[in-house]
Amino acid sequence: MPKQVDHDQRRRQLTEALLRIAGTRGLRAVSMREIAAEAGVSLRVVQYYFTDKQALLDSGLTELTARLDRRVRQRAAATTGELSARSVLEAVLGAILPTDEQSRLDSLAWTAYYTAALTDPALAATALIRPDALEDFLTTRLTTAQQAGDLASERDPRTEVATLLALANGLTASVLGRQRSHEAATAIIDYHLDRLFEPTATLWPPPD
Repeated sequence: MPKQVDHDQRRRQLTEALLRIAGTRGLRAVSMREIAAEAGVSLRVVQYYFTDKQALLDSGLTELTARLDRRVRQRAAATTGELSARSVLEAVLGAILPTDEQSRLDSLAWTAYYTAALTDPALAATALIRPDALEDFLTTRLTTAQQAGDLASERDPRTEVATLLALANGLTASVLGRQRSHEAATAIIDYHLDRLFEPTATLWPPPD
């Protein structure tokens, strides 16, 4: 009897091969033939599951996004008590930072995609390259926190979120470049979150 193939597993295998190449050699090294060699399959197998290189690149972006989502959910699930706006920010920003070899390779792959998108219109048009949905989600959470009195009224939620995401991405680059450890990067994010969520009002004079 012919051997049955798990098609979903095969697609994952090829996508993982793509991301390994992207994370170690960049997108310039990605080709159908290189992916076949990395995955240990024939070129015809790659061509069967993906009609062209763009379809492969799209699958890689989708998988990177799914991995980030899983890391965020794992961090959120580990939070004790109510999932506050600060806890959500800690989960998201902490998931962006590379903390182990797999997340380091994923961050390198993200960087490869972003760099290529600067000069590739097809990649630049991909919504996953522009994390507007994440910024919108975090802005909504921060706005709700502000309405509840947990954030000073003069703060602009969207600007604060954009600043924190830019900070996390910049710190990711410094961790990848071995300028600092992920523990040091996390401490910097915590420092800024402390300032963001500092008490919004002080009673003066003190009550009798």
